[in-house]
Amino acid sequence: MRDVAIVAFSEGPVTFGSTSTPVEMIVPTVHDVLKQAGIERTDVDFWCHGSCDYMTGQPFSFVSAVDALGAWPPIIESHVEMDGAWALYEAWIKIQTGEAEVALVFGNGKSSAGDMNRALSLQQDPYTVAPLWPGMTAMEGLGACAALQAGTVTERQMAEAASRARRDGAKNGNVLVSGNESADELLSRPVTAAPFRDHDIPAMADGVSAVIIATGDVAKKIAKRPAWIRAIDHRIDHQNLGWRDLARSTSAAIAASEVGVHKDKVDVAELHTTFSHHEQLLINALQLRPDATSITPSGGALVGNTLMAAGLSRFGHAARSIFSGSADRAVAHAQQGACLQQNIVAVLEGN
Repeated sequence: MRDVAIVAFSEGPVTFGSTSTPVEMIVPTVHDVLKQAGIERTDVDFWCHGSCDYMTGQPFSFVSAVDALGAWPPIIESHVEMDGAWALYEAWIKIQTGEAEVALVFGNGKSSAGDMNRALSLQQDPYTVAPLWPGMTAMEGLGACAALQAGTVTERQMAEAASRARRDGAKNGNVLVSGNESADELLSRPVTAAPFRDHDIPAMADGVSAVIIATGDVAKKIAKRPAWIRAIDHRIDHQNLGWRDLARSTSAAIAASEVGVHKDKVDVAELHTTFSHHEQLLINALQLRPDATSITPSGGALVGNTLMAAGLSRFGHAARSIFSGSADRAVAHAQQGACLQQNIVAVLEGN
């Protein structure tokens, strides 16, 4: 296996109701990540993009995003109809095959383009579930109820996760929601979509994130302290919600075991928690110790859910903790689908 590292990360402004086109949103973020790495477009061997056509209501809408990369000279690029974290995985494979040394990966989405709660229903079975338009909040509510009833998550843990996300979001600054409310204050608020209160539901956002990954000596030339991807794995649970245990995340647990999350201390874990109950489910699945690990210090997707970019941002923020020297070993996690159906987990380390 070739050594591969994240060497640069850029995250565009987290907003809602942006009047910019996807191309206009992507261009400055791509330019910024190239500037951070100190390389030119021509130094990039492979480009990979994560987005969702359903968000724009236009088939093959991702093709227009290529305009943000420039028409000349020709490039080698690919696309995944997933969060940008899966584009990173494809780029990592591309480098492992020896077909590239440097790859630029980005993800983008405009949650304000329509009713995403409804649109995300289209991820479900097209014959028996999607035609019912259940909505993502309703499906996640089923998962949260299952976890609460099984005792794998408590309402207080949900409130504590939301409280911490809002505090950390205030420090981050690039989020939609922030605050300094305690868990008790949040628990005193009314239930709005059982079992959720408003703070348990993600703040839907528009945004872009981009990372550059490189191999071996190239990575060392680009970054002073590369975030080496020591292991990466992704798994998927059954699409049918009734055929899996919603009180835990089996696919996240398998992915975490495959990459050896629990084999050494974890300084930082950036978890892609779009609903508040996800955090404890993922802590359980990844066997993390919150007393010894900083959990999603960026605030995470709960306070700024940039669909198709939020997962990649978790990789970027985990890498930043390595770049800065505040962490020697970090875990990056991204998820897709209802009730933590698909999970990707990576272990990042400093030199």
